[in-house]
Amino acid sequence: MSTESRDTGTLDAAADTSPAAASPAAASPPAGRPAEDRPRLSRDMSLSAVLAGFVAVVVSYSGPLVIVLAAASAGRLDTAHTGSWIWAISIGSGLTCIALSLVTRMPVITAFSTPGAALLVTSLGAYSYAEAVGAFVVTGLLISLVGLTGVFGRLMRQVPTAVVSAMLAGILFSFGTGVFTSLRTAPWIAGAVLLAYLLGKRWLPRYAVLLALAAGALCATATSRVHIRLDHIELARPVFTTPAFSVASLIGIAVPLTLATLASQNAPGMAVLTASGYAPKDRLLIGSTGIVSTLLAPFGSHAVNLAAITAAICTGPEAHRDPRRRYVAGVACGAFYLLVGSFGTTLVAFFAGLPKELVAAIAGVALFGALAGGLAGAVKEERDREAALVTFLATASGVTLLGIGSAFWGLVLGVATHVLLTLGRRGERATAGA
Repeated sequence: MSTESRDTGTLDAAADTSPAAASPAAASPPAGRPAEDRPRLSRDMSLSAVLAGFVAVVVSYSGPLVIVLAAASAGRLDTAHTGSWIWAISIGSGLTCIALSLVTRMPVITAFSTPGAALLVTSLGAYSYAEAVGAFVVTGLLISLVGLTGVFGRLMRQVPTAVVSAMLAGILFSFGTGVFTSLRTAPWIAGAVLLAYLLGKRWLPRYAVLLALAAGALCATATSRVHIRLDHIELARPVFTTPAFSVASLIGIAVPLTLATLASQNAPGMAVLTASGYAPKDRLLIGSTGIVSTLLAPFGSHAVNLAAITAAICTGPEAHRDPRRRYVAGVACGAFYLLVGSFGTTLVAFFAGLPKELVAAIAGVALFGALAGGLAGAVKEERDREAALVTFLATASGVTLLGIGSAFWGLVLGVATHVLLTLGRRGERATAGA
């Protein structure tokens, strides 16, 4: 392993899931490396990376959080427990973003499980809240076990690179088209975002997303599309709930929540990091998020996991042209998570007041680089193009089967296509060569 690879964690480093590789020392440069080349947060800080972290948090709270609130309503939770839930998933996401990004020197973005929250919309009301919390605890333990044993990572490393890239492109496809569908309902806002981004890419590429955000915000304000109401500001108050365990809640919540989080969140999250040129340490990342989920479950956290869509915002060239300095976006994202979590529903009201077209357009242009990289990686090898195409189409379709999202099914179908089309080819070539 070269000293360059050991510092950045990029794919030219050999995959290592040993406990030693997960330590901060494994991500540090060798003693003989010049001091100016060693990672240091104060020097590596950049406006583009901080902005990427901010955009990632805006996207998280302006959309997926609505599903969490719907699940809380379905479970008949009062304001205190709902606020504690938001606090738990925000603090968990923030702490893991900051710690894992600093340790690995990669832009590790975590978030609360959106598919898991969607599952709870239909199932939470069937159990007492204490039983649901017990199921959350078991979910965290199961994810920790799968992560720390290295089982998850070994499975992911068997997936062809083209399939991983195609899954990333499929995940981001709807966000890319969202820039243009927003033109129908808010042409001035979406148009200003797109034009400012393109002009920025031409003359100020590092600040293209910032210029797009500024232009979109100005147009949204000028057209009276911003509706932010902050009646009062107060700190969040976490509420501890003693877990209760029942066979029914474990089968009805813990099992499907574990599968949905691993398949629909952690698998795409690992894929985003891999497709962006990093070598994520699965035991550290999955195991850590599982442990944090377990600890925060009594306060309402249903699951903290690797992010995919918001991760792509922070792992692409828009965050920073140097991949070694993009970890700052992960640290910034975590800091914004902690800020929002500390004030609970107060700052959530701020994000809810932003026009959806502005959020969609900003997310779309921020993901252009990651989407382009995914498409390029998907078609790079001719022998894997059919499998990549199946993966891309299945993932982009948005289909949900058995409560599991399209990213997982795109991965499964892509691998199946790859196996079907390549099985026996090596033997045939060997026979022909003989």
